[in-house]
Amino acid sequence: MLGAMSDHPLEGHPNDVEAVPAAGRYHLRGVVLPDDEPRDLWIADGLVVDGPIANAQTLAVDCYVVPGLVDAHCHIGLGPEGAVDPSVALAQARADLAAGTMLIRDAGSPSDTRWLQERSDVPRLVRAGRHVARPRRYIRNLAAEVEPDDLVEQIRHEARSGDGWVKLVGDWIDRSRGDLLPLWPADVARLAIDAAHEEGARVTAHCFGEQSVAELVAAGIDCIEHGTGLDDDGIERMAAGGVGLVPTLINLDRFPQYAAPAEEKYPTFAAHMMALYERRHETIGKAIEAGVPVFSGTDAGTVVPHGQILHEVEALARLGGSEFAVAASSWRARAWLGAQNVSTGASADFIVCARDPRQDVTALAEPTVRLLRGRPL
Repeated sequence: MLGAMSDHPLEGHPNDVEAVPAAGRYHLRGVVLPDDEPRDLWIADGLVVDGPIANAQTLAVDCYVVPGLVDAHCHIGLGPEGAVDPSVALAQARADLAAGTMLIRDAGSPSDTRWLQERSDVPRLVRAGRHVARPRRYIRNLAAEVEPDDLVEQIRHEARSGDGWVKLVGDWIDRSRGDLLPLWPADVARLAIDAAHEEGARVTAHCFGEQSVAELVAAGIDCIEHGTGLDDDGIERMAAGGVGLVPTLINLDRFPQYAAPAEEKYPTFAAHMMALYERRHETIGKAIEAGVPVFSGTDAGTVVPHGQILHEVEALARLGGSEFAVAASSWRARAWLGAQNVSTGASADFIVCARDPRQDVTALAEPTVRLLRGRPL
């Protein structure tokens, strides 16, 4: 049986669109990242246009224009107990926007958040439907729960319900074994990934441990979330195949709080989590050095609060440098998700900085102006 998605009635959706200026005519002169030479940028009716155009207001000069930030692992419409009210989902999206996030790949939610895609005052949203997990093998109320025999059917359902992505839970604690173990037989996972591809969707998976990530990368998955169990062979496979990695570094920092409650009852699991934690920076650093496509993601929605993208960018910068971190959180991530960057005809979604964030990512926290759909925020 297919796991159901919670659908909030349309009349329950908030209709209080935040007051934002109308999409006017604007002009900027600066360096449009990732380029290096300054140029004029013209905006009209929410779009980047060829200029010059008459009666345009100059917003900034001698500046750096950064394509809107991406949170590629975020959970809009989800809280610690499962689905949240639409008003809470809206507040989550607004908190992310306030931090500079203008494009979200929602990595699994029990709420139907398609109504947010109709709004102009929140980040653009790429939905992945619900997480798919096994019964009693994941956090309650979050996932569509099915046994392996029904996995392929559920994956097809989620692929048709989302926006080109499906989210598997690759591993979680098996309380009968007292350790972190895969949820799915490797052959079944491969069939499910193939089914998603037939439906035109890409597949990503939550993976903490070693076995799940190795099996899913070998099965042809498109992306790995967290990836703390990666070894050199898995990293090499991901780099060669262009398999994405969204490490959610600020969530990995919380592994000790996940392990601590289990120390008495599940000591093997607790020790395993702590071992993954201790080598997390080495593991993700190796992936970056090997050329694995790494992208920013906060994992906001349960433990991690929304609006934390700048902390994730800073964490990526500590491993790969500022230029790498900004690219992984902006133009490279947008291209990976099929979104536009700053070009003629594109939506004017970007952050304007006085300093080059490729030299120091903290410049992103001090924007001169931010525009979403051509409207200054």
